[in-house]
Amino acid sequence: MDTNPSQLIQTVLLCGLALGVAFGALAQATRFCTMGAIADVVNFGDATRLRTWVWAALVALVGTQALIGLGGVDLSASIYTGRRLSWLAQGLGGLAFGFGMVLASGCASRALVRAGGGSLKALVVLLVVGFAAQMTLRGAFALPRVEWLDPVGPLLAGPQDLPSWLSRHVGLPLPWLRAALCLLLAVPLLLWLRRSRDFLQPGPLLGGLAIGALIVMAWFVTGSLGHLSEHPETLEPAWLATNSRRPEALSFVAPTAYTLDLLTLWSDRGTVLSFGITTVLGTLLGAAASALLRREFRWEGFRDVRDTAQHLVGAVLMGAGGVTALGCSIGQGLSGLSLLSAGSFIAVAGIVAGAVAALRYQAWVIDRDG
Repeated sequence: MDTNPSQLIQTVLLCGLALGVAFGALAQATRFCTMGAIADVVNFGDATRLRTWVWAALVALVGTQALIGLGGVDLSASIYTGRRLSWLAQGLGGLAFGFGMVLASGCASRALVRAGGGSLKALVVLLVVGFAAQMTLRGAFALPRVEWLDPVGPLLAGPQDLPSWLSRHVGLPLPWLRAALCLLLAVPLLLWLRRSRDFLQPGPLLGGLAIGALIVMAWFVTGSLGHLSEHPETLEPAWLATNSRRPEALSFVAPTAYTLDLLTLWSDRGTVLSFGITTVLGTLLGAAASALLRREFRWEGFRDVRDTAQHLVGAVLMGAGGVTALGCSIGQGLSGLSLLSAGSFIAVAGIVAGAVAALRYQAWVIDRDG
């Protein structure tokens, strides 16, 4: 394999763009949406889209754990498997993100897909998400996050993913635990999935399968293709073209902020393309291409002042919450859960709780005004 860092960086960036295009096209064509999945269950009792989401998460989980178990990649350095289990930050961040994604008519990835389909209000949401994420990464919101939220939680003896945690406490080999946990999760979930005839149609079934596979591919790209065990300049391990300088998969809040950084600081040599940025741009392009090919491209704007205000508040909550929780409904929901990260389970629980609370709030407002 070529170990020239410059060429490897180009490979990682191009792969990120391709993965983003594929995700955007698939999400647009299949209406893959975390908020929509939760809303369908809460408002209509329809779990078809939730089953598609769970199927994608299960494919990502089994594929990623198999990739790790076969020695294809080492993801122990990922941000999702750190030793600090910041349960307060991930829980509160998840709550804020979940509430915000309902107010903003979808999560950050859905906003990218909708913007690609002609939604100008989704474009505004993306800009505000990126700005709020910037403020939370290193701006006005960063101090309370770093000083008050991130330190709250135990410092574990090793990685926080469940296989590693169990291995430390029960002494069983990691490969056995990975296989056992995958089996324990996969069997009941598959039994639940097959109970729905609507889910077993080609669209939901193949769409979830493909999106889950994209998560596995992303881990392989950043964790294997873009990994140098010894960088020729620093003589230290390096993960090339990632903002975290660690292996990454698909995530859309912090990368949206990094995309704004690149666009606004283009002449700054310290601001460069990254895997996350190319996946954001690719998702936008893929969604636009799919919408045009399917003749579903439609210009869309805000209905009124109230609609505008609601989306702006939701975007701020998503940007701040996504960074605080270390990921969005895709970053923590699909990428983080694929590693069986304890923090990801906390963040996803917060996202679901926040979304349900926001849906109840919206129903209350409709009843009050009706």
